[in-house]
Order: sequence, then C-alpha cells, then structure tokens
Amino acid sequence: MERIEHSGVVKSVDSGRVFVEITSQSACGGCSARSACGMSEAARKVIEVRTPDAAQYAPGERVVVAVTRHMGATAVVLAYVVPFLVLICMVVAALAVGMSEGWAALAGLVSVLLYFGALWLGRHRIEEKIHFTISK
Repeated sequence: MERIEHSGVVKSVDSGRVFVEITSQSACGGCSARSACGMSEAARKVIEVRTPDAAQYAPGERVVVAVTRHMGATAVVLAYVVPFLVLICMVVAALAVGMSEGWAALAGLVSVLLYFGALWLGRHRIEEKIHFTISK
C-alpha cells in the first residue's frame, strides 16, 4: 500500500495525541497528489496524529507522518470535489426553478457552508477513516 509521507518536528504531546509541524516540502516533489493536497502550498502546518504510543515522542523530535494514498484521495474528494459539486448542483437547481443569478449564487454558497457544517459534525467518523501514522 503506497503512502504519502511528510517529515516534521513534534511540537507537543498530549494523551494519545502527537502534534507534528510539517516543515519539509521536498517530499511533495514526486507526489502526484501535490497539486490537490494543500500540504505543498503551506510552509508550516500542524498535524494531529492519534496514537497509543504518544508517550514515546518528545517535543523537538524529528518524525515522519504518513497517510495511505487511498486516505489522501478520500480527503481530497471530501474537501474539494464534493463541495464543488454541491455548489454547481445547487446553483443549477436554483436557476432552474427561476431564481436570479445572485440568489442562486447565494444558495450555492449556503449549501457549501451546510456541507462543511455536516463534515464538522461528522468529523469523528471521518477521523476514524482518515488518519495519519507516525514513525521515528
């Protein structure tokens, strides 16, 4: 199973969680998902890694966080593809029922906000399916 890996530095350790600041962008160079990932655009990003071995890590330690390509693709679909489709479908539907373009655009934006609200409410289920692993 292929993995997407990023090296980083442990920022803090909590009970069952390790917070890692991603500092290396060089890992993105050969990755085919780099344009959609968002990691290549951010100079620094903190990733929360849930692990029962959190006590083994200390702040300042260099580590590698990874996610499978399948999980990465799922995250891209949930964060970019589905909201785009929700926006387009809502705007088209609103125009089809006779709304003005301005109201249709507003309806599309509200539908995307509702979608992200639903994602936030279901974040615990998503975290079970999309999670990072950590190694030294």
